[in-house]
Amino acid sequence: MTDFRPSAFFDLEGLPYAELLAESEPVWSALGDRLVSYLDAWDDWEIRIELPAGVHLLGDRIAIAPGCSVEPGAVIVGPAILEEGVQIRTGAYVRENVVLAAGSIVGAHSEIKGSVLLPGAKAPHQAYVGDSILGRNVNLGAGTICSNVKNVGREVSFRAEGQTHHTGLRKFGAVLGDDCKTGCNTVLNPGVLMGPGSVTYPNASIRGGYYPAGTLIKVRQTQQVTEMRKLKRV
Repeated sequence: MTDFRPSAFFDLEGLPYAELLAESEPVWSALGDRLVSYLDAWDDWEIRIELPAGVHLLGDRIAIAPGCSVEPGAVIVGPAILEEGVQIRTGAYVRENVVLAAGSIVGAHSEIKGSVLLPGAKAPHQAYVGDSILGRNVNLGAGTICSNVKNVGREVSFRAEGQTHHTGLRKFGAVLGDDCKTGCNTVLNPGVLMGPGSVTYPNASIRGGYYPAGTLIKVRQTQQVTEMRKLKRV
């Protein structure tokens, strides 16, 4: 039987998120109401760096640790926690209920909401990360989308080993285990769970479901290269 506990996806040693990533619950339980409750209980809302002109902070529940870098043009909406060494690059949109662990990156024109990035996770170039968990050292290729809502608006469920698993979440993007990497323009449809070290080719559209550790998801394209015909002058 597939193990959906947090430890099957992440190295939990040293992580201060025991209340979120409880081993007694499936990994997606950290999202939604539990993430909101975790942030509601947080009591250290202090900004410990000098922010440059052009950074926009909305709401009073924003914590920014020493060593963070927030570039002009970034927008941060609380509640949001930025741990040491987090980078928020120009045009980034950090939109409520976000925990960014040490050394994680939200890159230029990337948007993140309702999500947790573990240490070293990166969404560096024009990504969308909705209601997702990115493990240690995950890297999203440019243009990666973690889609979090089904068009029909129903609860997000997924299949594994011939069984349907109900998450209880209407908004649930992806869980990417430690060291996963996506190729440019990958779309992760709602309810994708990828085990550690998994990789997608560029332009892949991944259906909701469980993909074991070390999975390589390929995309085969057919290209035709021909000589251009010269246009006749009229």
